[in-house]
Amino acid sequence: MYPVAGERRAGSVPVHVAIIMDGNGRWAASRGLPLLAGHRAGAEAVQRCIRAAVASGVKWLTLYAFSSENWRRTPQEVADLTSLLRYYLRYKVAELAAKGVRIRIIGDLSRFAPDVRAEARRAELETASNTVLTVVLALSYGGRADIMQAALRMVKAVQDGTLAPGQIDEDVFGGFLMTADMPDPDIVVRTSGESRLSNFLLWQSAYAELIFIETLWPDFDAGHFDAVLQIYSRRERRFGARPV
Repeated sequence: MYPVAGERRAGSVPVHVAIIMDGNGRWAASRGLPLLAGHRAGAEAVQRCIRAAVASGVKWLTLYAFSSENWRRTPQEVADLTSLLRYYLRYKVAELAAKGVRIRIIGDLSRFAPDVRAEARRAELETASNTVLTVVLALSYGGRADIMQAALRMVKAVQDGTLAPGQIDEDVFGGFLMTADMPDPDIVVRTSGESRLSNFLLWQSAYAELIFIETLWPDFDAGHFDAVLQIYSRRERRFGARPV
């Protein structure tokens, strides 16, 4: 069910929406379909979500497309997910580019096959000048791994003499994360009724509004996206301060 419709306050549209897309397997199982059918339906939901983000004026949309933990799934499911990723990077990026969408990738791409890595980099290069919406695909991404690699890079910078320990603060540390040039998410949404972050943007989500909805990801559409924005518009963000 959607929340009761209501107008969003002026200026209440979030800059950055991040989504944990969950429920493909349950969607397929509930229909007696193979798991791959759920992932294909989920990929179609991604396209609807991107169109809704463009229409709403959101500037950044980060999608948890493949977590670092997803490599633990069966070889067949990993192969199916990788095949879908390859197809969409190869054949759908041009459609997004025509809408002014820029593609960004975060995560450990080294674990993917060379052709997938090449398609990902091509997508980034071919859409780099677009400004309507930046879609960030989190691929083989984990929040803890992101924090770890940032810490290691920062230690190296100190050892190399390019960074003094006394210069280190939260802003400096954030500059070593994979999301260094991105705004932190205003909203983190998870579908399918689960209420956890599952290692997604852990540092970056410190003050994000968390919204958990029952809808399975393949059923997610523009109405659900608008409902999320309505929920956000009714929340008061305090960032640790008391209301005035």
